[in-house]
Amino acid sequence: MVLATLEAIPGKRVKEVLGVVCGSTIRARWIGKDIAAVFRTLVGGEIVEYTEMLQTARRVALERMIEEARKLGADAILGVRLSTSMVMSGAAEIIAYGTAVKLEDFSGDSASQ
Repeated sequence: MVLATLEAIPGKRVKEVLGVVCGSTIRARWIGKDIAAVFRTLVGGEIVEYTEMLQTARRVALERMIEEARKLGADAILGVRLSTSMVMSGAAEIIAYGTAVKLEDFSGDSASQ
């Protein structure tokens, strides 16, 4: 599965648009991570616990979006975007979305088009 933030893939053309696909996850902070984060804010630097939590959330959202596209028979997802929103105090949704498409090779031969 090809994922791209681009609207097109070099050397390919969109044969069929299958529709918008998305995947999301809602993650809540965990008290253990919060305690560690408080200590990190005292000394400064990256709050690794939250960085890891958000990396995992992005990966899960992307995997769920890819699974939805596979069910449609997509070759690629174009215009991929990620968004975050707070759904309640201490919990955020990460959503990945894009357009599922079927691709074909672009021959470059305008006579055959």
